[in-house]
Amino acid sequence: MFVFAETTQLTPDHLKPIQESVIMEGPGIYRMPLHIKAEKGDVAERVLLAGDPDRVRMLSEMLESPRLVSENRGFLTYTGTYRGERITVACHGIGGPSIAIVAEELYLLGARVMVRFGTAGGLIPEMSYGDIIIATGAFGPHGSTLSQYSRDLPVPASPSYDVLKALVDEAQAREVKVYLGPVYSDDAFYAEGRDFVESLRRLGYVGVEMEAYTLLGIANMRGFKAGALFMVSNNLVRETELLPASALKQYLDRAAGIAFDALLRIKV
Repeated sequence: MFVFAETTQLTPDHLKPIQESVIMEGPGIYRMPLHIKAEKGDVAERVLLAGDPDRVRMLSEMLESPRLVSENRGFLTYTGTYRGERITVACHGIGGPSIAIVAEELYLLGARVMVRFGTAGGLIPEMSYGDIIIATGAFGPHGSTLSQYSRDLPVPASPSYDVLKALVDEAQAREVKVYLGPVYSDDAFYAEGRDFVESLRRLGYVGVEMEAYTLLGIANMRGFKAGALFMVSNNLVRETELLPASALKQYLDRAAGIAFDALLRIKV
């Protein structure tokens, strides 16, 4: 015997306020961070985000007088100064749902510019370890985290122009080899295969990572500035080994310098 709960037919008029509340009002029903245990004032307006806690620790060492603001749930968050300006370095974990939580909570705490500083698998055969990718846009699979924000409407996921320009200008000033183009934010790391990689390459993507699409989409919805810069950790076309954070350390100082100095250029 089956008992069915009484349901209400949802009409477009019912759905409209749901959609508007999701898109317009801010981070759902929550008004204070639940995962980053910090207070307003603990987080700087300029934030550099990374997914690997080890990389976040390395980045924090580039700050003057870094202070651990929060380590709850593994979301390491440090605030210090860089060339006299306050900057926060925070861990966003892996994937869209994780960076969505961190971006929303940092925004609640006062962050107004966020740059994702991570790694990506290269989709151009010539890409080598440590080469720089600067995202001119991002996209991800249908049904990913952003779909819960926008229902059936596509979310714009492009970087803020001044953030993109600052990253490019800083890279060019250092005469670093940079690849500009859209990145694909994958949701299933172990589902990536040769056909998948070839399809993305043919579509014009220059790299694969897991979080930029969500960050840029939330930034456009909430009204803060965002961008993304990556070090190439492996070449997916040539199927080279994926380097861990420790092996990429030799490239980190150069790439992080680009990101930190670019953050200083951006008006908040």
